[in-house]
Amino acid sequence: MLSLTRHALLRQQKSLARRRLATSAPHNPSGRHGLLPGSSQSAITSKLHFFNSVMGDDKQIPTYRVLGRDGKLVEDAVLPEIDEAFSRRLYETMSALPLMDNVLYNVQRQGKISFYLLQHGEEASIVGSAAALASDDEVLGQYREVGVLLWRGLAIDEFVAQCFGNEEDEATKGRQMPVHIGSPKYHFHTISSPLATQIPQAAGVGYALKRDPERRGKNCASASEGDFHSGMLLASTIPSPTLFFARNNGFAISTPSAEQYHGDGIASRGPGYGVETVRVDGNDVLAVLSATREARRRCVESGRAVLIEAMTYRVGHHSTSDDSFAYRARAEVEDWVKVDNPLSRFRLFLEGRGWWSADEEEDMKARIKGIVLQAFKRAENKKRPELQELFTDIYAGPEPWNITEQREELATLLRKYGKAWEPWRKELEKFKGSGQELLQAKK
Repeated sequence: MLSLTRHALLRQQKSLARRRLATSAPHNPSGRHGLLPGSSQSAITSKLHFFNSVMGDDKQIPTYRVLGRDGKLVEDAVLPEIDEAFSRRLYETMSALPLMDNVLYNVQRQGKISFYLLQHGEEASIVGSAAALASDDEVLGQYREVGVLLWRGLAIDEFVAQCFGNEEDEATKGRQMPVHIGSPKYHFHTISSPLATQIPQAAGVGYALKRDPERRGKNCASASEGDFHSGMLLASTIPSPTLFFARNNGFAISTPSAEQYHGDGIASRGPGYGVETVRVDGNDVLAVLSATREARRRCVESGRAVLIEAMTYRVGHHSTSDDSFAYRARAEVEDWVKVDNPLSRFRLFLEGRGWWSADEEEDMKARIKGIVLQAFKRAENKKRPELQELFTDIYAGPEPWNITEQREELATLLRKYGKAWEPWRKELEKFKGSGQELLQAKK
């Protein structure tokens, strides 16, 4: 019986070492103290000590930075591997976001689209992280990650079509809110409004990639924003190669981060799950790029989760349903734009290397604004998708009876009211085909 117990202890010790569940292990507990419960490799001490910092001595987690606000490398910083063409593409993609925001925010205010979410202030976090991933890494975003899609090649026309929900909306076929876009082509999972739903989903996607022989050791899943704890627990124990990227932009709609938690931000939660973690200056695109590249490497090579907390600031309102000046001073926002603007910081870096100029800045802004306005004019004149699209893309395989029944019921109503009742007639004219594809279907 004693021998079996020793064997069991040895197996447990080997299992602990193999799984590396502890974030640090100064030394294993001595034999006279025995193995601790709870899968812990904690050192034994006779000193009673409470702690409130993962860094020790009540120090806060440092923030990784490459570029200072003047666009110059901070002391001892290492420049990530970039060239002129890559850097210009980074800057142009970042710059497209506020230009697009400005047009579409005003379009929503005119009542031409129902809703819009702004990305202004968070451009470096969004585009820098996107640029560090492989193009076929799976992304499960929050709702400010349009920059990821633009980086991967989505045309502004396609995004604006989704916001209008017109016949060219290949992503969601007019059945989703504006900005709630998805793309199998660009490995971008469709956005859902409830916060954090994508966190446990991303952990599952990462595990699926790990089980796929063709993608194992090549890809990871990336989730933006904070069911945070369930997702972290899932990814750390399965484990799964999931890169959690938490943009800490200072607010949860109207609640400032200082009122959301009493602790050292989001990064301090990673070590509690045995997840490698780093905090990065989210307004420094090169720091975000470098940190995400390294985090992705660790994810893929170890098959385990990594957490990045990007410290940034939401310059825009939460959405078109929000007036942020009701809970923060206008001067505060203006100061952030002037003092720590991710666009101007990176622009100064580019100009210092001779990779950008004032003339190119004006040309780029005019060109991108023209593209967005052209996309808007095109989108507002397009009809909505065919009515039959209401019933597609729901189930794989044979169509369930309830979907067939609903389609037939709508067709019956169209035959009854489609031409006889003016409101229905006007509404049908807004759809491609005016519902005729349903009327011509077999009963």
